[in-house]
Amino acid sequence: MNHQTPSPVPSLDDLARLQCNVVTASQLRSRGVPARTITEHCRHGGPWQRILPRVFVLQPDPPTPEQRMWAALLYAAQNGMAERRGAPVITGAAALALYGFTSVPRLPAVYGVDVLVPRQRRLRDAGEVRILRTDRSLEARLVHGLACAPMARAVADTLASSDVVSRPGAVRALLREAVAERGCPVRELAAELRDAGLLAAVPVRAALDEVLAAVREGAREALRGLLAGWLLPEPVCGVELRMRGGTFVAVPDVFWPGRGVAVELDSDVRCVSEGESAWVRACQHRMEHLGVRVVYLASERLVSEPAAVEEELRTALAAGGLDPVRLVADHG
Repeated sequence: MNHQTPSPVPSLDDLARLQCNVVTASQLRSRGVPARTITEHCRHGGPWQRILPRVFVLQPDPPTPEQRMWAALLYAAQNGMAERRGAPVITGAAALALYGFTSVPRLPAVYGVDVLVPRQRRLRDAGEVRILRTDRSLEARLVHGLACAPMARAVADTLASSDVVSRPGAVRALLREAVAERGCPVRELAAELRDAGLLAAVPVRAALDEVLAAVREGAREALRGLLAGWLLPEPVCGVELRMRGGTFVAVPDVFWPGRGVAVELDSDVRCVSEGESAWVRACQHRMEHLGVRVVYLASERLVSEPAAVEEELRTALAAGGLDPVRLVADHG
């Protein structure tokens, strides 16, 4: 029979190294440091200092930006940083600064640390720490050893809790950096902005439209390159499909007129309003109703599983459309 030996509790010195010299009152007491000693050490000129309620920095020097982040997390956790479901995470501009964003102030200049906690937690703002609550399960991404919200959530919280949303240029720069430079999945970003109710703000809506358009254009170029490499029949790209009488049908990303096969890229995130989404769905339904075989692809698959995409397209082209109506490709 195997018995797991409990991990030893780290000493105060080890804990201080792990947490950037920031500890809580409960962590000190559990290691035998009495309350009287904590009070004496935090007096003016003493070796320690209280940075937040029940959170201390074990040094007389001013706390560094990283120590401020640790203090915010420890204050929100109350009982230390033990791994458990629902542990707090840093979000907003502080998280983006940790991620390395250049479109927000760098870490030393960030004032105010937003920390996301479960809604049922009874916790007040303290010092520069702002408590944000959520009903959703908290996900953590370790960034420089600190638990941060996923990038898309941090972007949405930054826009929701600052004046950035009133500055179109700043919004565009933030969203563009998130997707194009930091690799934030555009689906996650669109979903977080929608959940936060931020798409009602014109600058946010316009910036997301620009990002979506850029992502789709990049995906179309990548697909065209792959199609050429796979030696598949050459399609037409980005053209309007019309019936012989001129009735508009759709604008698929890729279309093979002789095969009656079309490709739609990222159709689930290409629009941010219900009206636009309904228009796209109507176009897709018209193609299918007219016998066109529509292949729906997520742009991420072009990178993660190109062989599977190639096989899917070869199969679709071999099968062709379902007795498709002959459509006219209008190149404009």
